[in-house]
Amino acid sequence: MIKKMTISVLMIVGLSFGYTLGPQIWRSLRLYHQLLINPFVNSIIFGLIFMLLGILFAPLFERLIHKLLSMLEKQSTPNLLFGALGVLLGLLIGYLLSLPIASLNIPFLSSTMPLVLTVLGGMIGYQMMINRRDEVLHLFTKSGQKLQSASYELNKQSKQNEAESGQRVKVLDTSVIIDGRIAEVVQTGFIEGSLLVPKFVLSELQHIADASDSLKRAKGRRGLDILNRLQKTPKISIDFFEGDYADIEEVDAKLVRLAKELNAVLVTNDYNLNKVSEFQNVPVLNINELANAVKPEVLPGEEMQVQIIKAGTERRQGVAYLDDGTMVVVEDGQDHINKHLNVVVTSSLQTAAGRMIFAKICDN
Repeated sequence: MIKKMTISVLMIVGLSFGYTLGPQIWRSLRLYHQLLINPFVNSIIFGLIFMLLGILFAPLFERLIHKLLSMLEKQSTPNLLFGALGVLLGLLIGYLLSLPIASLNIPFLSSTMPLVLTVLGGMIGYQMMINRRDEVLHLFTKSGQKLQSASYELNKQSKQNEAESGQRVKVLDTSVIIDGRIAEVVQTGFIEGSLLVPKFVLSELQHIADASDSLKRAKGRRGLDILNRLQKTPKISIDFFEGDYADIEEVDAKLVRLAKELNAVLVTNDYNLNKVSEFQNVPVLNINELANAVKPEVLPGEEMQVQIIKAGTERRQGVAYLDDGTMVVVEDGQDHINKHLNVVVTSSLQTAAGRMIFAKICDN
């Protein structure tokens, strides 16, 4: 579609160009043939030339337009509106500044500088309007409050909630949504306040759900199902943040910045994101840490029955798992794979991946 439009536009430009300027071009080249002086003949000639140029350069234009559309799709609606307004104001100012230069009739300078100033004004106007968007909104708010953008609006609401009931907005990241346990935790009522799903997290989920890899696709669809389930949960409200941070590419960095701006709590399962958030003084709720914390504590000398599933990494060790997923490493258990054994706990170890229990086979 874009290719056909490019060829058509260039052909129309060629027809117009040939009709108006064709005869003058031939005269400047000292070609005085009667057919070349005819404006209709020139329209056909230059129309064909520009059409061939369109066929030649159409793929390049198509790539540039697709890239431009992709950049625009990543921008939020407020950014697009303010950017368009900035371009219009910049073009107008650039045009007005170029009028004195155009009136000087300086060769080359008077013909090129107006175009340069107009384009430059549009670019500067766009960037200035994007950078000063919040300040412009502040000028037009009737109450003069610092309600400068959707993020500040949510910030105000979250601070009100925090002051009134001690509740803070919980920002969900992609990993905790795909994990799915957040829905069970919310259902129990252990999380209060409201949940916030940023637009860029939802976009990442949709991208994963559309992936060619079947495992990624299943995870993405599971995440979308979890969001739908959370929306239907009456015990908590779930909101969507429409804003974005065009100057940041990484989703994790956007999440940290959003949580800092809203004075919110970041809910994640990502170990690295957890550490980065803690370093930047952003409160974090880690579902893995919660799961480890609620696992029943075992003491040395306590007996239990386990089924050896596989061999361990060390010599003659066997590995079993409790119902909650806790790994149990049994001494001399390698020879008892797929058997149920009575073991006695010797020690336990808490790691970043979870809790490990060490045991030995009971003597009796």
